[in-house]
Amino acid sequence: MDFNDLNSIGFKDTIDEDSDFIPLLSAEDEDNMRNEKIPEILPILPLRNTVLFPGVVIPITVGRDKSIQLIKDYNKGDKTIGVVAQKSDDTEDPGGEDLYQVGTVAHIIKMLRMPDGNTTIIIQGKKRFKIIEYIQVEPYHKARVQAFDESHPLKADKEFQAIVSNLKETSTQIVKISPNIPSDAGFAINNIESPTFLVNFISSNMNASTTDKQKMLEVANLKERSLLVLEYLNKEFQMLELRNQIQNKTKMDLDKQQREYFLNQQIKTIQEELGGNNFEQEITGYREKAETKKWSTEIKELFEKQVSKLQRMNPNAAEHGIQTNYVELLLELPWDEVTKDNFDLKHAQQILDDDHFGLEKVKERIIEHLAVLKLKGNLKSPIICLYGPPGVGKTSLGKSIAKALNRKYIRMSLGGLKDESEIRGHRKTYIGAMPGRIIQNLKKVQTSNPVFILDEIDKVGNDYHGDPSSALLEVLDPEQNSNFYDNFLELDYDLSKVMFIATCNNLNTIQPALRDRMEIIEVNGYTVEEKLEIAKRHLIPKQVEENGLKKNQLKIADKVLEFIIETYTAESGVRNLEKKISKIARNVAVHIAREEDSPKITEESVIKILGPSHIKDKYQGNDIAGVVTGLAWTQVGGDILFIETSLSKGKGGKLTLTGNLGDVMKESATLALEYLKAHPYLLGLSSEVFEENNIHIHVPEGGTPKDGPSAGIAMLTSVASAFTKRKVKKALAMTGEITLRGKVLPVGGIKEKLLAAKRAGIKEVILCIDNKKDVDDIKPDYLKGLTFHYVTKMEEVLQLALLKEKVKELN
Repeated sequence: MDFNDLNSIGFKDTIDEDSDFIPLLSAEDEDNMRNEKIPEILPILPLRNTVLFPGVVIPITVGRDKSIQLIKDYNKGDKTIGVVAQKSDDTEDPGGEDLYQVGTVAHIIKMLRMPDGNTTIIIQGKKRFKIIEYIQVEPYHKARVQAFDESHPLKADKEFQAIVSNLKETSTQIVKISPNIPSDAGFAINNIESPTFLVNFISSNMNASTTDKQKMLEVANLKERSLLVLEYLNKEFQMLELRNQIQNKTKMDLDKQQREYFLNQQIKTIQEELGGNNFEQEITGYREKAETKKWSTEIKELFEKQVSKLQRMNPNAAEHGIQTNYVELLLELPWDEVTKDNFDLKHAQQILDDDHFGLEKVKERIIEHLAVLKLKGNLKSPIICLYGPPGVGKTSLGKSIAKALNRKYIRMSLGGLKDESEIRGHRKTYIGAMPGRIIQNLKKVQTSNPVFILDEIDKVGNDYHGDPSSALLEVLDPEQNSNFYDNFLELDYDLSKVMFIATCNNLNTIQPALRDRMEIIEVNGYTVEEKLEIAKRHLIPKQVEENGLKKNQLKIADKVLEFIIETYTAESGVRNLEKKISKIARNVAVHIAREEDSPKITEESVIKILGPSHIKDKYQGNDIAGVVTGLAWTQVGGDILFIETSLSKGKGGKLTLTGNLGDVMKESATLALEYLKAHPYLLGLSSEVFEENNIHIHVPEGGTPKDGPSAGIAMLTSVASAFTKRKVKKALAMTGEITLRGKVLPVGGIKEKLLAAKRAGIKEVILCIDNKKDVDDIKPDYLKGLTFHYVTKMEEVLQLALLKEKVKELN
């Protein structure tokens, strides 16, 4: 149905100040209308797209000159005219043959001149008529007409009453489900009492063609006309229901999208008013920035595709943030952007020497790399792994290498890393997805050829999230990393220009395949002399600056520094030494802040500032039988340990081992005892002595786990000394693996062990002959003051270690 709201075109006042927009006929009005006589001659006003029914009020816009003239003439008189519908809407100047024969007598209620110049009239239908003949064409049509009387059913006709009731009900339902009909229309329909006017009112306003409405107008019998109207009305109702069903199925998503669209438009408008960033401006900014990039065709096409996708995306969608991050990542990554290397080998050597004392092998390898790169120009960067105890300068060495090469420096700590996505990134399907830390760091450093430190690579873990070590295989393989694939980036990125330097404390915990890809360079601990130089050149100046002192306010003599190193530090590196110097510097800062004189740093003042020494790894003498000094390797460098053996009377020769020993170390003790049982003559003993005594071997510091085969000859010597009561040679230490056949085998960690021996005051060391090459590889300065004895058999160890002199018996 199509109810015209007269208010919307400004006609409310033309009918009645207090009336609704749908004028209704009273019973009295209808009777008066029925009794009115139709003039014999009527001016004919052709209507386009409209059929006027008796009793109905409609607005008409008059545009034709003939029609305007007709309205002007009759608006001054009795205001009665005849209106007839055109057969075709396209006819501009209809003649008699172009008009229907049945029309409606109309009364002009009001004529208005609209602001656009058109003339609009409000007319009300009165009675139907039939045209007999046209008697005038100019200036407008006039025709001789006769009444078109209709027949009415009896009031007691129940069928007609049911039809009328059905008409009201169906019309009301149409009003409810149709979005275009005002709800007041339903109220108006229910308040129409006259069946005739109800049929005419519904006929006029229903959604039917002009031809169909004309058919309704021409039906003389009211009951038949009511059935025809009801038929059309039911069709309209079914169409509306079907349309609503289809609309409801598709409306939900559409409404949501429209709502989001309108909200986004409002947000954009608000942002523009506030001067904030406009989304379209951001897109434009991305494209302008892309023009300055030196990209391959593949990356350029991908970027344009992703920016277009971002532009189409709803800013409130969950994927919008990830897509924005992706576009920004493409823009911010340093594709083929590199810094120029400095190939001045003398300059590089000078920087490495200035920043780090010692570490000759590492420096030599860096200089070699620079030399080849200078000659060839496109050498794939090596994957170097600096291996050594904590505090020896592995990480800081990376900064010096970057400085020497004139490259940017980036450090990534791998300690405790368990998720493979930290290396390879997350796929974009995940909310909160981001690239891996390799790509993130390259974005941060803004160059494709930095010095990249992979710190603590031996401490990478793994769990159900994946194995980061396996992901690093691609990163650290020079043959593969030119096409490194990040899950978030979804593009191959060239890492071949990056100089990766890994650091670790323990090679055993690194995955074998990963270890195989790296060039291992051992960074050993420092001697006392080297620590002294490092303290003077680097540590003291650093602490002077960090504590706000002047150079002349913190002076520590070489002798005092050596005292600090030997008394308060037992490490391969210099980290603890720096802490001690820092404490002394803070003490000096307190005196200066109190406006006191800067104190002189002496051995006595050092003891006062640092407190008593807790260093335990000092040689403890040879006054007790069965106590031997062994050498051990730990993750923090070398150390000495004491092997203690005691005998007690008993039967069966029971062996007891204590000191938190591992399986391999326990096996070494068993081997040593069984060898002596098999060869008692080497010590001048009888076999019975082993059966008459229980043996207890203990390694002090039981809270520290100990394992490995290197204490084999020390345990052999300890048991032999306990049984013979012979003293062990003074200031002697030893390390080596033993076998059941009496052979001595080589062990590792020789440099760290020898440095520990020197710190502890050891003068002589027994080693396997095969370890001589390891000793020869150490700088002679490190070995000053040490004497080496190389052996192949266990009996040689006993001959060298045990003196003829016996220990004094305790009372």
